[in-house]
Amino acid sequence: MPLGLRFCRSCGNRLGEGPAEYTETARFPNAPVATGARFTAPFTPGMNAPLSQQTGRGFPRRRRRLGFTGMTWMWIILGIFFATGGALSMLKSPNIRRPGAVATAGRSFFGVNQFTATNGGVTFKVVEPPGSPADKAGLVGGDIITTFDGRPVNRSDEMMDFLRQTPIGKTVEVIYFRDGEIKKTQLTTIPEDEFDRLNEAFDDRPEGKGMFGFESDRTTQISNPETKTYGVQLDYVQPNGPADLFGLKEGDIITEFDKVPIRTAAELLSRVRRAVPRSVVQVVVLRAGQVVKIPVTIGRAR
Repeated sequence: MPLGLRFCRSCGNRLGEGPAEYTETARFPNAPVATGARFTAPFTPGMNAPLSQQTGRGFPRRRRRLGFTGMTWMWIILGIFFATGGALSMLKSPNIRRPGAVATAGRSFFGVNQFTATNGGVTFKVVEPPGSPADKAGLVGGDIITTFDGRPVNRSDEMMDFLRQTPIGKTVEVIYFRDGEIKKTQLTTIPEDEFDRLNEAFDDRPEGKGMFGFESDRTTQISNPETKTYGVQLDYVQPNGPADLFGLKEGDIITEFDKVPIRTAAELLSRVRRAVPRSVVQVVVLRAGQVVKIPVTIGRAR
């Protein structure tokens, strides 16, 4: 009989070639035969009979596919993204500073509020905190620094660069102008943690801060080379404050406070706060061209 015309005697289906087409379906013993089954061949299982798992070379096991869901892939991509960003940030320079930030790791500290370029060098408004390098060197707000450690200073950023290049703890020579005269001093820089410690010690001082009875924004800075008049003029004196009670008047020009030259309002305010409450300090003023020395008992700031 031709190959294409061979049929199964039991089911009537056309038979193909190869031994796999004649593999007998395994039947479990005592399996019930379905009611109304059409097939009565000895090798035909019942309709409800369970089939055994076929194994062997002709029936390979189906392997379970291993894969990731869409959500898993999303988390993997995010992890790679953040890991790449962290690696790139580590390659950047660690000395990047925020705009306006003065404190830099490893830099020598001078002990003033900030530097501002002026004619002949750089200046500042106040020396702070107490005990800072500038304070120990005798500098005060309004001084103009012209040379730092043998190098001329012309700009504020130039001065900051010099401080970054100066080893912490080094003693340097500072040349500056005050009242039109050239002066020299020695200054020893300190690290940032020492600078912070001095600030905290002053802020937490148990005696508190002093009070004088004036307003720093209601003053006038006086600098007159012709008359050699330098100081801070009081445009307002608080009624019943220490300054008022001890005889200071509006229009007085303060030239010294507790033996410290006063050239800026910020420096005057700083020296007032440094004064111990209920202590007596000497204030030197110019009044109608005359030098007047007034002892003042300092009040306590609230």
